[in-house]
Amino acid sequence: MLEHGGRLARAVQQYGIARQHWLDLSSGIAPWPYPVPTIDKEAWARLPETEDGLEQAARAYYNATVLLPVAGSQAAIQALPQLRSTGRVGVLSPCYAEHGHAWRKAGHTLVELADDEVDGQLDSLDVLLLVNPNNPTGRLVPRERLLAWHARLAARGGWLVVDEAFIDNTAMLSLCALATQPGLIVLRSFGKFFGLAGVRLGFVMAEPCVLDALAETLGPWTISGPTRALGKACLVDELAHLMQIQRCARFSRRLVAVLSSSGLAPSGGCDLFQYVVCEQAVQLHDFLAQRGILVRLFEQPAALRFGLPADEFQMQRLSHALLEYQRVSA
Repeated sequence: MLEHGGRLARAVQQYGIARQHWLDLSSGIAPWPYPVPTIDKEAWARLPETEDGLEQAARAYYNATVLLPVAGSQAAIQALPQLRSTGRVGVLSPCYAEHGHAWRKAGHTLVELADDEVDGQLDSLDVLLLVNPNNPTGRLVPRERLLAWHARLAARGGWLVVDEAFIDNTAMLSLCALATQPGLIVLRSFGKFFGLAGVRLGFVMAEPCVLDALAETLGPWTISGPTRALGKACLVDELAHLMQIQRCARFSRRLVAVLSSSGLAPSGGCDLFQYVVCEQAVQLHDFLAQRGILVRLFEQPAALRFGLPADEFQMQRLSHALLEYQRVSA
């Protein structure tokens, strides 16, 4: 299994700090989960049905013509490589590691690329995949550039796969509305923006033949009845969407200020996390963990990703720990 954020139970065991005393900033999930509504008992007692309004709500929210709900976008990440004959797959790196892992495991040849290398390599690729905004760096590739890449790939029967797991805060940049075009596949995560990663829900936008093949691979009833009910309730609540966008933006700006004042100006990020390249990333990660603050460590390059604190008290706790590190490491 690849390394991921959110491994709080392991940190509890490793550092001997009780779970309730931790500040977990290790994942890019909004720290304000949508209130779980009352779910009708039939959602628990009956097999899930697709006529419950979830797809309709999702199409409106994502501005998509057709889509497929999946058990978290991770389900699609693992299944999509099985829908193509083995070929050359370019990955904009650094990248969410599960993408490359899934394509390599399915027998494809993986080519890791920097942004400025894509145009020179694109005509030798069968698939190009990227996360936009990127995880973990927050890098955002403009729509015009993505569409130009897609046109070159699609002309040869290739795919552009865009994982938009962190784009809800800037949804105007999404490609979902265009994903009926051959060769364009867009993944969306539900849990990050709504703060409900535990429900395991995501959506895939693509031309119908790709969605049909993906649905056949994944099988029936991939989304539980209660998850479908909860997902629909979240997706139709436009006021909650606006409040979450504003709150994420406010706390993201505040996090940037805290990091910068501690000598850790972010190298990138988005409204759900900030990314800091830091030579002392391993030492700082351990220093914070010893104080019950968990952040995400990356080795290549040495870097840390900081999720959003949920309130000013948590923000001050992080700030004090960073300033302490600054003093002891001077």
